[in-house]
Amino acid sequence: MPIGNPDVARHRFLELLYEDGYFPDHLVDKGRAILLALCERIEAGRPADLAGLYRLTHAATEEFNALQAEFDAAGSEIETVAREEMGGDFWFVARAYGFPDADVEELIAPREW
Repeated sequence: MPIGNPDVARHRFLELLYEDGYFPDHLVDKGRAILLALCERIEAGRPADLAGLYRLTHAATEEFNALQAEFDAAGSEIETVAREEMGGDFWFVARAYGFPDADVEELIAPREW
């Protein structure tokens, strides 16, 4: 399903990670896919409120948690730069879909990174 939100369609998710050789592109691609799938889920069934949005973002955060082992195996890790970039993209998604009051910490509350 193509992304319908033009701001999201233009956004370069995890841009800083692609620019840093410490983060393997094939794993950053997986993270980007998680964020795009989150956007698709939001567009397919727009959450009625922040609680609904948080359910979706928490599921996506759990997917990033699972990806952490792959980063470790590749000699990388989800460290400060990655955490900030990922959290910023979750917040971008919330704002892009009309949730400017979303709390970035709550968006990624189940994170293990």
